[in-house]
Amino acid sequence: MENRKLMATGIIGFMVAALCCFTPILAVLFGAVGLSAVLGYLDYVLIPAMVLFLGIVAYAAYRRRRSA
Repeated sequence: MENRKLMATGIIGFMVAALCCFTPILAVLFGAVGLSAVLGYLDYVLIPAMVLFLGIVAYAAYRRRRSA
């Protein structure tokens, strides 16, 4: 994958995961559709997703620095 696309994927994914963690958007949406019981398990998904996307950003930065 091209470095620019890899970096963009990592940053966008991290921002989406962070947005879901730090704002009550999912709590409001899940409560509206009756899925509020799932909210307790979001930390098990969103925190590792943030770490994964941060790792993608670090890998893309490493590849960019190495190719230069």
